[in-house]
Amino acid sequence: MALDLLKRTETKKGLFPIEVVGIIYGLFTTVLILILYPRMDHPADMLLERAGIGLIILLLMLIYQRYSCKLTGFLRVAFQLGLLAYWYPDTYEFNRLFPNLDHIFARAEQALFGCQPAIEFGNACPSVWFSEAFNMGYFAYYPMIFGIVLFYFFARYREFYRTSFVILTSFFIYYLIYIFVPVAGPQYYFPAIGLENAMSADFRAIGDYFNHNAELLPAPGDAQGLFYNLVEMSQKAGERPTAAFPSSHVGISTILMILAFRANSKTLVACLFPFYVLLCCATVYIQAHYLIDAIAGFASAFVIYAMASLVYNFFMIREMALVKARR
Repeated sequence: MALDLLKRTETKKGLFPIEVVGIIYGLFTTVLILILYPRMDHPADMLLERAGIGLIILLLMLIYQRYSCKLTGFLRVAFQLGLLAYWYPDTYEFNRLFPNLDHIFARAEQALFGCQPAIEFGNACPSVWFSEAFNMGYFAYYPMIFGIVLFYFFARYREFYRTSFVILTSFFIYYLIYIFVPVAGPQYYFPAIGLENAMSADFRAIGDYFNHNAELLPAPGDAQGLFYNLVEMSQKAGERPTAAFPSSHVGISTILMILAFRANSKTLVACLFPFYVLLCCATVYIQAHYLIDAIAGFASAFVIYAMASLVYNFFMIREMALVKARR
């Protein structure tokens, strides 16, 4: 196995498609930083971080050009996927400047369901069994992503680059929505207006409140549970009042299931499906999302998957045309 990873492969010239889309997203947000510069919290640092990301991409490409093999190709892809931990909280640096829209979504939730499912769900299922199961599903989000990527790398290598591209591009589409649709979700909005006001359906506009405040509502369930605490620690470390609508947890995990079915592996589907169901439920249970966020996340997944696939096909057609032109 190790020898196979280090065995030389045909060298792909230039940037990988996944790197191109990462650079495009980085350049787009760089333009936003320059436009919003006077209002942003630490724009100079953000620009330097983007420059650093560009240098690492260049370095990894040079290493690959020097010794092209599965491992060096994988490192280039893994770096782009690893940057999701950077790009996600980065959306907050932009949408915190715009008027918050949670009051609109909370009112829509109340009108559609006659209650706040994010509150009622936790109250209805407080036991450790529900709490731990849902938190386990929520915690499985990133392991599911890298599980799919690794499965394709080792078992469906010919589709590895396409799969990774689709996943990253899908994230970027969601992130662009989050930048311009600032919705924080119940776990941030309800503490901001007061839980008693949320219970009485008094949903107030709070303007740019989250520009300077990020109080997080403790999740329902058993606070002594292992997965409860793992989710809580991960949220304290990387969560921000951003990215509620539509739910990328539901959207991306649905795309992962599409990729699992596409891999034609019953074992992979069987392993992921229970976590997928628990994760979708958990987004509302832990109050990270309104129910309409989860529904929109599911519905949007199919459109975004198709969009990302079309973009990848465009890159492939263009690459084939360039190869023919060189001959």
